[in-house]
Amino acid sequence: METEAVEDAGLVVVVDAANVVGSRPDGWWRDRAGAARRLLGELGPLRERLPGVADVVVVLEGAAKAAADGAGAELRVVLADGSGDDAIVEVVAAEAGKAGARAGSVLVVTADRGLRARVEALGATTAGPSWLRNALAQPE
Repeated sequence: METEAVEDAGLVVVVDAANVVGSRPDGWWRDRAGAARRLLGELGPLRERLPGVADVVVVLEGAAKAAADGAGAELRVVLADGSGDDAIVEVVAAEAGKAGARAGSVLVVTADRGLRARVEALGATTAGPSWLRNALAQPE
Protein backbone atom coordinates (compact mmCIF):
# COMPACT_ATOMS: atom_id res chain seq x y z
CA MET A 1 0.00 0.00 0.00
CA GLU A 2 1.26 3.46 -0.81
CA THR A 3 1.29 6.20 1.81
CA GLU A 4 -0.82 8.42 -0.47
CA ALA A 5 -3.71 5.99 -0.01
CA VAL A 6 -3.75 6.88 3.67
CA GLU A 7 -4.98 10.37 2.83
CA ASP A 8 -8.59 9.16 3.01
CA ALA A 9 -10.14 10.44 6.24
CA GLY A 10 -11.12 7.97 8.89
CA LEU A 11 -8.63 5.18 8.24
CA VAL A 12 -8.26 2.64 11.05
CA VAL A 13 -4.83 1.00 11.13
CA VAL A 14 -4.80 -2.41 12.84
CA VAL A 15 -1.32 -3.68 13.70
CA ASP A 16 -0.49 -7.36 14.06
CA ALA A 17 2.12 -6.67 16.76
CA ALA A 18 3.55 -10.19 16.82
CA ASN A 19 4.08 -10.15 13.07
CA VAL A 20 5.59 -6.66 12.98
CA VAL A 21 7.90 -7.34 15.95
CA GLY A 22 8.92 -10.65 14.38
CA SER A 23 9.84 -9.00 11.09
CA ARG A 24 13.17 -7.77 12.50
CA PRO A 25 15.71 -10.23 13.88
CA ASP A 26 16.75 -7.97 16.75
CA GLY A 27 16.50 -10.47 19.60
CA TRP A 28 12.80 -9.83 20.28
CA TRP A 29 12.31 -13.49 21.22
CA ARG A 30 14.35 -13.00 24.39
CA ASP A 31 11.92 -10.38 25.71
CA ARG A 32 8.58 -10.42 23.92
CA ALA A 33 6.96 -7.90 26.27
CA GLY A 34 9.92 -5.53 25.91
CA ALA A 35 9.82 -5.81 22.12
CA ALA A 36 6.08 -5.10 22.13
CA ARG A 37 6.63 -2.14 24.48
CA ARG A 38 9.20 -0.69 22.03
CA LEU A 39 6.73 -1.14 19.16
CA LEU A 40 3.99 0.65 21.11
CA GLY A 41 6.37 3.55 21.70
CA GLU A 42 7.20 3.71 17.99
CA LEU A 43 3.52 3.64 17.00
CA GLY A 44 2.51 6.55 19.25
CA PRO A 45 3.10 9.27 16.61
CA LEU A 46 1.59 7.32 13.68
CA ARG A 47 -1.62 9.37 13.57
CA GLU A 48 0.40 12.58 13.47
CA ARG A 49 2.68 11.32 10.70
CA LEU A 50 -0.08 9.99 8.45
CA PRO A 51 -2.95 12.42 7.90
CA GLY A 52 -6.25 10.62 7.64
CA VAL A 53 -5.49 7.96 10.23
CA ALA A 54 -8.33 8.16 12.72
CA ASP A 55 -7.37 5.26 14.99
CA VAL A 56 -4.44 2.92 15.57
CA VAL A 57 -5.32 -0.47 17.04
CA VAL A 58 -2.52 -2.76 18.20
CA VAL A 59 -3.30 -6.41 18.90
CA LEU A 60 -1.08 -8.09 21.49
CA GLU A 61 -1.02 -11.79 22.25
CA GLY A 62 0.79 -14.14 24.59
CA ALA A 63 3.68 -12.77 26.63
CA ALA A 64 3.54 -9.49 24.70
CA LYS A 65 0.28 -8.60 26.47
CA ALA A 66 2.36 -7.50 29.46
CA ALA A 67 3.39 -4.46 27.38
CA ALA A 68 -0.14 -3.05 27.36
CA ASP A 69 0.52 -0.86 30.39
CA GLY A 70 3.10 1.06 28.32
CA ALA A 71 0.66 2.15 25.63
CA GLY A 72 -0.19 5.81 25.35
CA ALA A 73 -3.67 7.24 24.94
CA GLU A 74 -3.07 7.66 21.20
CA LEU A 75 -3.27 3.88 20.71
CA ARG A 76 -6.06 1.40 21.24
CA VAL A 77 -4.61 -1.87 22.51
CA VAL A 78 -6.53 -5.13 22.16
CA LEU A 79 -5.37 -8.08 24.25
CA ALA A 80 -6.10 -11.33 22.43
CA ASP A 81 -7.65 -13.99 24.64
CA GLY A 82 -6.35 -16.67 22.28
CA SER A 83 -5.20 -16.26 18.72
CA GLY A 84 -3.98 -12.80 17.78
CA ASP A 85 -5.17 -13.43 14.22
CA ASP A 86 -8.70 -14.17 15.45
CA ALA A 87 -8.67 -10.97 17.51
CA ILE A 88 -7.57 -8.97 14.47
CA VAL A 89 -10.38 -10.45 12.39
CA GLU A 90 -12.84 -9.49 15.16
CA VAL A 91 -11.54 -5.91 15.19
CA VAL A 92 -11.83 -5.67 11.40
CA ALA A 93 -15.35 -7.13 11.42
CA ALA A 94 -16.43 -4.66 14.12
CA GLU A 95 -14.94 -1.69 12.23
CA ALA A 96 -16.48 -2.85 8.93
CA GLY A 97 -19.86 -3.20 10.64
CA LYS A 98 -19.95 0.40 11.86
CA ALA A 99 -22.47 2.73 10.27
CA GLY A 100 -20.92 4.61 7.37
CA ALA A 101 -17.93 2.26 7.10
CA ARG A 102 -16.65 1.91 3.57
CA ALA A 103 -14.48 -0.71 1.93
CA GLY A 104 -10.84 0.02 2.53
CA SER A 105 -11.44 2.07 5.67
CA VAL A 106 -9.42 -0.47 7.66
CA LEU A 107 -5.76 -1.20 6.96
CA VAL A 108 -4.24 -4.29 8.58
CA VAL A 109 -0.45 -4.35 8.92
CA THR A 110 0.78 -7.94 8.69
CA ALA A 111 2.85 -10.21 6.47
CA ASP A 112 0.74 -13.26 7.37
CA ARG A 113 -0.85 -14.42 4.09
CA GLY A 114 -3.64 -16.35 5.78
CA LEU A 115 -4.59 -13.36 7.92
CA ARG A 116 -4.43 -11.06 4.89
CA ALA A 117 -6.93 -13.26 3.06
CA ARG A 118 -9.29 -13.31 6.05
CA VAL A 119 -9.35 -9.53 6.55
CA GLU A 120 -9.44 -8.70 2.83
CA ALA A 121 -12.60 -10.84 2.61
CA LEU A 122 -14.10 -8.38 5.13
CA GLY A 123 -13.16 -5.36 3.01
CA ALA A 124 -9.90 -4.37 4.70
CA THR A 125 -6.73 -3.50 2.85
CA THR A 126 -3.36 -4.83 3.95
CA ALA A 127 0.25 -3.71 4.10
CA GLY A 128 3.39 -5.40 5.29
CA PRO A 129 5.62 -4.50 8.22
CA SER A 130 8.04 -2.69 5.90
CA TRP A 131 5.26 -0.26 4.91
CA LEU A 132 4.74 0.54 8.59
CA ARG A 133 8.46 0.89 9.26
CA ASN A 134 8.77 3.29 6.30
CA ALA A 135 5.78 5.33 7.51
CA LEU A 136 7.32 5.62 10.96
CA ALA A 137 10.67 6.65 9.48
CA GLN A 138 9.17 9.61 7.58
CA PRO A 139 10.21 13.01 8.91
CA GLU A 140 7.52 14.76 10.90
